[in-house]
Amino acid sequence: MAVVRKHRVLGAFAGILTLASLLACVARLLPVELQTLPYVSVVLAAMPWFAILSLIALLLAMLSKRWVTAIVAGVCMVIQVCWQLPFYHNGPALSNEALSTQSLPDTDANDAVARLMTCNVYKGQADPTAIVRAVRSNHVEVLALQETTDDFITKLDEAGIKQILPYSQISSADGTFGNALYSMLPLEDTSKTDVDSIASFMPGGTVGFDNGEIPVRFISVHTQSPTNGRFNKWSQSIAEIKQIYDHPDTNYILMGDFNATWDHAVFRDLLGTRFQDAAEESGHGLVFTWPADRKYMPAFAGIDHIVTSKGVTVGQVNALTIPGSDHKALLATVDVSALK
Repeated sequence: MAVVRKHRVLGAFAGILTLASLLACVARLLPVELQTLPYVSVVLAAMPWFAILSLIALLLAMLSKRWVTAIVAGVCMVIQVCWQLPFYHNGPALSNEALSTQSLPDTDANDAVARLMTCNVYKGQADPTAIVRAVRSNHVEVLALQETTDDFITKLDEAGIKQILPYSQISSADGTFGNALYSMLPLEDTSKTDVDSIASFMPGGTVGFDNGEIPVRFISVHTQSPTNGRFNKWSQSIAEIKQIYDHPDTNYILMGDFNATWDHAVFRDLLGTRFQDAAEESGHGLVFTWPADRKYMPAFAGIDHIVTSKGVTVGQVNALTIPGSDHKALLATVDVSALK
């Protein structure tokens, strides 16, 4: 009787976990309009972890000899793994020349290779000194920040950001929280916002790489978070970024807090056939950036992105903890020479 009872308990857990995994798969397959249903977007943010949940369900089902449950759990696991496989399929590698420039002690700002960084500074609560230290130690040439405040910008200046990245464009839609771009090279044709969005001003500026031969338009992105009562606005704010499709001859790099992952249909729709996610293109694995301020919870969602025009070669993409922020900074090395 004890064995039967044990099998029933394991079978019950297997059934519950399999149902959760199956529902997650269904949510992932929903069109953009239906993914705005309450909390569907929140579930999808944790989608990569449902593969592990499916594996646990499969093992429990097999131990309890619930074969139908085991089959369903196994199918869910395979589907979920396939969805994440692109992050582990290496794209074109950086050339040896590009790699060698990154190993130099001083940054060559006039070549076609650049180190990029983006970070949501959590309403100005991130440590400005840590930001400057990360920029300097990682040879960052273009920096995007979200949720800046006037006080934070002042402290960032005092910490020495202008000594490394002297050119900037900072914008705020409400006069309290804003977004910013900093660059080692001049920012040309700057604007307070390149996207007419319900979420925030998204400042833009053009950087000329390879001695000015390759112009690339940078935008600091921050969309609406998917909070209760704002799920439609969340989706709308991401879709609004597609306004840049009106400029087909412009090469873009978008950096920031998109509040969406690869598993959100609206983000995949934004990428379309014109853009690529740097982490996915790099093929070095999933990179999680949020939350970064929970003591007993590791970052589990990759909602911060560096999105580039197709053709940009991407090297290593990694996340870096910044004290005071609820997001990790995201860094990537890119080679834009193919855009010439």
